[in-house]
Amino acid sequence: MKKDIQNIEDIKTMVDEFYGKIREDALLGPIFNNIIQNRWNEHLPKMYSFWETVLLGNHTYYGSPFSPHAQMPLEKEHFNHWLLLFSETLTENFEGEKANEALWRAEKMAEMFQFKIQHIKNSNSKPII
Repeated sequence: MKKDIQNIEDIKTMVDEFYGKIREDALLGPIFNNIIQNRWNEHLPKMYSFWETVLLGNHTYYGSPFSPHAQMPLEKEHFNHWLLLFSETLTENFEGEKANEALWRAEKMAEMFQFKIQHIKNSNSKPII
């Protein structure tokens, strides 16, 4: 039986499994690997902190999650695929209230990021960060 996301170790499992898929993915891997390059060991702890703050209420993340994504070459298909991999990762490893919340928050984040990126492209403006 799977358990719910309860602590930082569960967050690390979720993030490591998810970004392991991203790194190997034919659609998303080239984009993320090109930007992050050999700095995955710096990136992953930021993701642990982000999700720990969002799901567990331990305020360990300080930053703006949108700004690093603002200039990435992302379209609707990328966000849909990102959500598919995220949902897959959750389903394979967890079940429960926090796992459901993680998926809901990821869906809302993808929706917001898509909207903001499209707005930036349509207005030919630079994002306010």
